[in-house]
Amino acid sequence: MRKTLWIICSLAYLLSGCESKAQTFPGETWTRAENPEAMGWPDAERSNFERYIIDSTNITGLVLVHKGQIVFEYGNINENSYIASCRKSILAILFGKYVENGTIDLDKTLEELNINDVTELFPEEKKATVKDLISARSGVYLRGSNGGDFRRFAPERGSIAPGSHWLYNNWDFNVAGYIFEQETQSNIYDEIGAQLAEPLQMQDWDITLQQKSGDNSISKFPAYHMWFSTRDMARIGLLMLRNGKWKDVQVIPEDWVHEVIKQRTSYSEAQKSVPLLKEDGLDLGYGYMWWLIENTNDPKLKNAYSAQGALGQNITVYPNIDVVLAFKTNSVYRRRNSIQTQMKVTKKAVAIYNGQ
Repeated sequence: MRKTLWIICSLAYLLSGCESKAQTFPGETWTRAENPEAMGWPDAERSNFERYIIDSTNITGLVLVHKGQIVFEYGNINENSYIASCRKSILAILFGKYVENGTIDLDKTLEELNINDVTELFPEEKKATVKDLISARSGVYLRGSNGGDFRRFAPERGSIAPGSHWLYNNWDFNVAGYIFEQETQSNIYDEIGAQLAEPLQMQDWDITLQQKSGDNSISKFPAYHMWFSTRDMARIGLLMLRNGKWKDVQVIPEDWVHEVIKQRTSYSEAQKSVPLLKEDGLDLGYGYMWWLIENTNDPKLKNAYSAQGALGQNITVYPNIDVVLAFKTNSVYRRRNSIQTQMKVTKKAVAIYNGQ
């Protein structure tokens, strides 16, 4: 039988452990909840969820975190593998420090930044700003050096003013990475180490695995691909959930976290631009390189947001219930997890929660 996607939150499982205002963070290793059922995660429902993962997905590692502790895990959570477009959401986090100190000006245009490509930009396209790039609203519809976007839905080049239309195009995201390095004079992977891996005590971060790639005959701006473990992705989700603070340190400016997940494109506009998004099972808007879950009546899903990547890569944050979900599908298996499947997993994960 098809398991119900929506389960109403209950007050019956309020326990002393859940009432504590103290925020829990992992140290060198994650803490596992001793009694997840007492925290509102029924054993039977977690077993059903595991069976769903095995039977209906290709997920190779999954971690579900509640109040800073792991309440459910599946597969190999320490294996580093390709995280596809989740890379864009991680880049968005890195911007915060440099936007705050003025190193990166989000209102600078491509012309001011001396950005051009193998195919020359039109004068109107050069008016696009950094802000337009990271919100996928540049109006530049050149091919990226790598595939995996929605460029096939692009309007005719030169027909759209920068900032006026949303389209998920890798050209925008790859150029955003190039500008980040140009303006900061720092490598993206070094910044992940300094801004995230070290302060968050990531267990599996390996800079030697990280590499850029792309067809430079199409675009000179490569994709900054990333390899992470599931449990380290969960740390990134927890950092976002805690508004950029890790223990007693403000790792990412709090104001920037709010900016990143602020709506720049509504779900209705995104679906009008890319009709395929209507099939995802959740209505998704867009911030700064993070997807926003919108138009839901489920209190557990309200205000939630996601990093998503092809082949089944995901970090979803549920602020209303203090939950982070991270999962991955190792791409070496060449098995595809559709966005629709990812959205089903994000709904089913919180559907098993029966407490507050």
